[in-house]
Amino acid sequence: MPTSKLIRGYEVVIGLENHVQLSTQSKIFSGSSTAFGAAPNTQASPVDLALPGTLPVLNRAAVERAIRFGLAVGAKVAPLSIFARKNYFYPDLPKGYQISQFEIPVVQGGSVEFFVGDVKHKVNLTRAHLEEDAGKSLHEDYHGQSGIDLNRAGTPLLEIVSEPDMRSAQEAAEYAKTLHALVMWLGICDGNMQEGSFRCDVNVSVRKPGEPFGTRREIKNLNSFRFLVDAVNYEVNWQIDEIEDGRKIQQATVLYNPDTGETRAMRSKEDSADYRYFPDPDLPPLVIAPEWVERVKGEMPELPSVMAARFESVDGLPAYDATMMTQSLATARYYEAAKAAGATPKLVANWVMGEISKRLNASGAEIDTAPVGPELLARLIARISDGTISNNAAKQVFEALWSGESADVDAVIEAKGLKQVSDTGAIEAILDEVLAANQKSVDEYRAGKDKAFNALVGQAMKATKGKANPALVNELLKKKLG
Repeated sequence: MPTSKLIRGYEVVIGLENHVQLSTQSKIFSGSSTAFGAAPNTQASPVDLALPGTLPVLNRAAVERAIRFGLAVGAKVAPLSIFARKNYFYPDLPKGYQISQFEIPVVQGGSVEFFVGDVKHKVNLTRAHLEEDAGKSLHEDYHGQSGIDLNRAGTPLLEIVSEPDMRSAQEAAEYAKTLHALVMWLGICDGNMQEGSFRCDVNVSVRKPGEPFGTRREIKNLNSFRFLVDAVNYEVNWQIDEIEDGRKIQQATVLYNPDTGETRAMRSKEDSADYRYFPDPDLPPLVIAPEWVERVKGEMPELPSVMAARFESVDGLPAYDATMMTQSLATARYYEAAKAAGATPKLVANWVMGEISKRLNASGAEIDTAPVGPELLARLIARISDGTISNNAAKQVFEALWSGESADVDAVIEAKGLKQVSDTGAIEAILDEVLAANQKSVDEYRAGKDKAFNALVGQAMKATKGKANPALVNELLKKKLG
């Protein structure tokens, strides 16, 4: 069950509809190209426009991508599904209807698991169905008029619909990130949110705990996880203000303006009956034989959940670490390459989740382009493991490697004088001096005050300018103190 954090005494209820552009070279019902960036209306065929005498033909590659997704989320892949016409008028919909699926979708059920912080969450899926995209209205550089670009018309989409299982903007964002990573992992979508390959529609409502679901408003076409969080938080507070002021929430489709940070109503929200769905007479039922499903299954990569379970059982990673190492295929490959180069799995995970993630987030780069590659990280970890440098010194070495100062771990250690002192005799001599100069701390430790021990360790590290091996200092100090 979803966990709830009340906002101003209200529970937030969120469900997502994600439009995933499938990575086919041609459209879902025609041979037109799906390449991004072509001149307006150069990739719209008579089939995309439903001109008289044309008939749609289903793209087999789009179906296989839907099957792949269904298998990945543990859903039922329907042996028979139906394409329907969703009827509505909009300038960028030249046919006057959209070919979609309604009563019998190709993917039914399933679930997605993810972490918010270190807490695991699960969101159930209602369905995922195949459909075609509409065109695009253009409102700039047209001398006060609008233009229509139909290049996107007929582009294959998989619309993934969740149950209203999320209870905060952060949950919704983490679910969307996990879904985004999964479709890229499966190779069914390039994930480019700026180009519209992965879009989020968020249904938001609020209610007092224990009451029935409130009236929802749908925030359309969010193309950034940060915008998703900001839009939901604004919408939640707006709805609460409306209710507190005695007004009823009206079902509506709304848009989010990132410049103002506000949502605004675009149109009243339609129900399914308003679209007058009926089976498309030009398309036969989609029949998916068990043999087809098995073939697709055999061609799929190892799934993130399966790989994470392997990292737990074989490498001994905690569940959270294992999930983080499989948040993208590039991250998993980086982790496995560093491990193959001899690095301890847990230490690799710590560095990936720590210093590497911090720097990648700051620069907006991806891990497969990180200046410190997996083999270089493995060499750095080896110098920590063999006692050559301390963890603090390792961060200095990492900084030099990341900035391009050097690509040689040992050369950086030598140049910066970071080699750790692990000579037992030298450390014992320093400890004797520290004990002699800090008799009060010695007495306090022997009287049962553990903090005094840490003070003595600090003095020893200070005396060696931080170069003494901390583990050896602790071990020898305990012996000397009896």
